[in-house]
Amino acid sequence: MEIRHATNPEDMKQYTTDKLRKEFLIESLFVKGELKMVYSHYDRVVVGGVIPTDKPVKLDAGDALRTEFFLERREIGIVNIGPKGKVTVDGEVFELNKRDCLYIGLGKENVTFESADPANPAKLYFVSANAHKEYPTKVLPIKDAAPTKLGSDAESNNRTIYKYIHGEGIQSCQLMMGMTLLEPNNMWNTMPAHVHDRRAEVYLYFDMEESSRVFHFMGRPDETRHMLIKNEQAILSPPWSIHSGVGTNNYTFIWAMAGENYTFKDMDFIPMEDLK
Repeated sequence: MEIRHATNPEDMKQYTTDKLRKEFLIESLFVKGELKMVYSHYDRVVVGGVIPTDKPVKLDAGDALRTEFFLERREIGIVNIGPKGKVTVDGEVFELNKRDCLYIGLGKENVTFESADPANPAKLYFVSANAHKEYPTKVLPIKDAAPTKLGSDAESNNRTIYKYIHGEGIQSCQLMMGMTLLEPNNMWNTMPAHVHDRRAEVYLYFDMEESSRVFHFMGRPDETRHMLIKNEQAILSPPWSIHSGVGTNNYTFIWAMAGENYTFKDMDFIPMEDLK
């Protein structure tokens, strides 16, 4: 497990492109047959990915968490971004088609990932946060998630938001998770920008062509920076940072948050004239 420490926003003013990417970009999460994880000191989230092939892959952090098993003091949200997969939780099997979400609560000891067809393997993405109470394990297929339409073609941000784990959906201690799909010919997300100083966020961009890129904007509203992101890369977004992007084509992203406040609408919007 790779460890990422928190960054002072004043320090970020001096970062080169390489330093910015090293601190906030997760470049490689999906490797066949391997479990890849990054532990962030922002709200202590763990971000991970796995492509199971010919055998199940166990959710195991080794001694990195200093616990007997991964979910001893944690909860986790899992979204499949590839072909059909399976997650087994203490002997119970949950099937996940593309864009389906699975929540697993505190205390589940044995979690394994599999592909329905090892020759056409699943891609299982997950975000985990600390938990204080057990909530039921639950699957929410994308077809059953309530869509919210936002934006317009005129603003190049016509998009649909699906909320999976939140106050009115799958219940959790502090983890919130969902997915945003941009319509064809729409490239902007989350603009006008906002911050939520009580919650860190993670973005995973996917469903992009190999040559496509997203310009992801971050930093304090009056001190913004950008990074170029390609398919299936993730960004750690500090609580003090904006998080917005524009792509060379439309794309999809999974957002996940954890922190002090469990209210989805807890956002401080930034007027366009205040962005620099």
